[in-house]
Amino acid sequence: MPNPPFELTPDDLDCLATGSWILGTGGGGDPYFSLLEARQHLADGKRARIVDPLSLSDDALVACVGQMGAPLVKQERLVDGTVIASTVTMMEEYIGKKFEAVMLWEIGGNNGFQAVLTGMMLDLPIVDCDAMGRAFPQADMTTFSICELPAYPWTMVDLRKNRIFFAEAENWEWMERMTRAACTVIGSSAATCKAPRSGAEVKSSTCLHTVSQALRIGRAVKDARRRHDDPVAAVIESENGLQLFRGKITDVNRRTTGGWLRGTIELDGLDADSGSTMKIAFQNEFVVAWRDGQVGATVPDLICLMDSSSGEAIGTETVRYGQRVTVIALPAPDILTSERGLRKVGPRAFGYDLEFKSVFADAPYKEAAQ
Repeated sequence: MPNPPFELTPDDLDCLATGSWILGTGGGGDPYFSLLEARQHLADGKRARIVDPLSLSDDALVACVGQMGAPLVKQERLVDGTVIASTVTMMEEYIGKKFEAVMLWEIGGNNGFQAVLTGMMLDLPIVDCDAMGRAFPQADMTTFSICELPAYPWTMVDLRKNRIFFAEAENWEWMERMTRAACTVIGSSAATCKAPRSGAEVKSSTCLHTVSQALRIGRAVKDARRRHDDPVAAVIESENGLQLFRGKITDVNRRTTGGWLRGTIELDGLDADSGSTMKIAFQNEFVVAWRDGQVGATVPDLICLMDSSSGEAIGTETVRYGQRVTVIALPAPDILTSERGLRKVGPRAFGYDLEFKSVFADAPYKEAAQ
């Protein structure tokens, strides 16, 4: 039975920002500026209506939107709701049809707000799902790619209103190469509308109810702060996660190259982890974590860096020397850990010759809070 539709309130927007930033695993971009824009749209009378994907008719036409580029660049080259909405109208002009709803490309970070802004601008319902269940750096690292759905057509618009249309691609890998090259040329920051999806495809080939998950995580953090409890522990409790490490950032090596933000961070342990070290590699998002030189966690498990006091997520573009942080892991959606999923989003997809073993393989299972 589908969940009833609901509208986001100003408080919901705050929770969505907190939760999507945590689910971004370091990437997706800081949602702060999109949060401010969404608040303004609500104040101006616009609505953000969330609908359950299971309520869609099989032939419903759904737009899928998200930003593309390097998170560090996005701090200076902002892409607002008008730009992201223009990718949808551009797609409608090409296919000669109107969309009935809009969905998230990825729930992580600022991309968790792009469908919300589009829905508010175009008065379209926002579907409670996404194509990653987190954030990933490449277009071929999605549930649509795993399920072998068509990758085209695709529209791209930048803040100067440069417009690019990708009519066809042999596969998702070629779509990633072409769009990445174009995005890099226009400054490593662009808004995109991906291939249109049917209601049947949305129901069968996405991560369901991830907007609700982000809201739940954000509320867990907010409620813990109000009670003066540990917000990191609250997220772990809510999402059946695990604490991997608590420490201080001692080194950050970061560079923007090829349209991505790549690098590593290093931590010295604090409290129970005193005397140990952790190193985490990232490509927009955190990919592999080593504890004392041994692999501790890898994609597709969600490796999340959080401020130990506030419970706010810390992105790969904002992490800095001296921060006191807690590294946690959250379970990946089942589709990502399937055999086909691991070929797309496992460690080897990022260039690491490692076998994936979930940190949750030996952990006791507990239902996540609703």
